[in-house]
Amino acid sequence: MNTEITLVGNEFVQRFSATRRGARLARRLAVHQLDTWGVPYGSGLSDDVAVIVSELAANAVLHGVVPGRDFELRLVALAGTLRIEVSDARGERGPEVQPFRPGAESGFGLHLVGALAASWGVKDRVVGKTVWAECVTAR
Repeated sequence: MNTEITLVGNEFVQRFSATRRGARLARRLAVHQLDTWGVPYGSGLSDDVAVIVSELAANAVLHGVVPGRDFELRLVALAGTLRIEVSDARGERGPEVQPFRPGAESGFGLHLVGALAASWGVKDRVVGKTVWAECVTAR
């Protein structure tokens, strides 16, 4: 069955506290917002977005935190693509993505993002940076 999800024009923006609770809430609200846009919980796109938001929000909380500053989640529906952006207040970029190490307990989050997203990257902001990922919505 060939289905296409038409989300074009939808946008969701929310700030969260730069805490583990904020990261968890970002993931939950992202999939809730997708559900209100017609992308059901448990669908492939919903599950992929949940993992991507989890990883990007966790990185913002662990590596991008500036005391007293929040992080921001933005979901933007473009033609055939859902763009996920997580912005934090720290301008420095972390180390480059390291090669996958079997048995490692951490350090593979961006590998997951790269595997699930059609593309991803980092862009500078006036204050801080934005890590973005794009998922294909047309199947």
